[in-house]
Amino acid sequence: MAAKTVILTHGAWADGSSWSEVIPSLRAHGLNTTAVQMPLSGFKADVATLCRAIAAAEPPVVLAGHSYGGAVITEAGTNAKVSALVYVAAFAPDAGESADLLGKKMEPPPMATEIRPCGDGYLTLTQAGVHQDFAQDLPEPERDILFAAQGPTAIASLTGTVSRPAWREKPSWYLVAGEDRAIQPALERSMAERVGATVTEIAASHLVMLSHPDAVAELILQAANAALPRQ
Repeated sequence: MAAKTVILTHGAWADGSSWSEVIPSLRAHGLNTTAVQMPLSGFKADVATLCRAIAAAEPPVVLAGHSYGGAVITEAGTNAKVSALVYVAAFAPDAGESADLLGKKMEPPPMATEIRPCGDGYLTLTQAGVHQDFAQDLPEPERDILFAAQGPTAIASLTGTVSRPAWREKPSWYLVAGEDRAIQPALERSMAERVGATVTEIAASHLVMLSHPDAVAELILQAANAALPRQ
């Protein structure tokens, strides 16, 4: 049975508008589409936000997660309504792993030097980090907006650990951003292989869903049309 709903989950220093270029394509194909707005205040709170969206959704549901959002869909995706997972330049933790822990398994990406504490356990990106490492293939005015509108992200979000990884139960797709400077592309390839995902790779920045929305939408549509829970 083809999916009825897609729920899109953003990453750190972002919000639901990260998916603004992808949503029209999904809706044009008849999919109910929701982009959650996570508080980025802690892993449990972020997962709870996604779980509420799943509870309200018409199944089957495809979850798509970008960056840190991949950890969130990994935790929430065991819900029986969920038929598939799509990781978009995203972390895909195993049990006991966090986005932060996975990021430390390889040499730090260039963006790591542009993360700054901003008080109360939250982190932000510098303007250079956004322009050069987060979204380097977007027009400068768009990068300016991303920097101004970024959502400060709690360390407690990035260090939250997965209990039961949904990718061990649900079919998965993975888009590798080959020019990613926020997560090492080699790490993305490694995670995709471990998950056993159907993989697509394109030359793109970390914010691939804004710079190459058609490719991202196509991968989500593949999952929506083909995915059934593993038996």
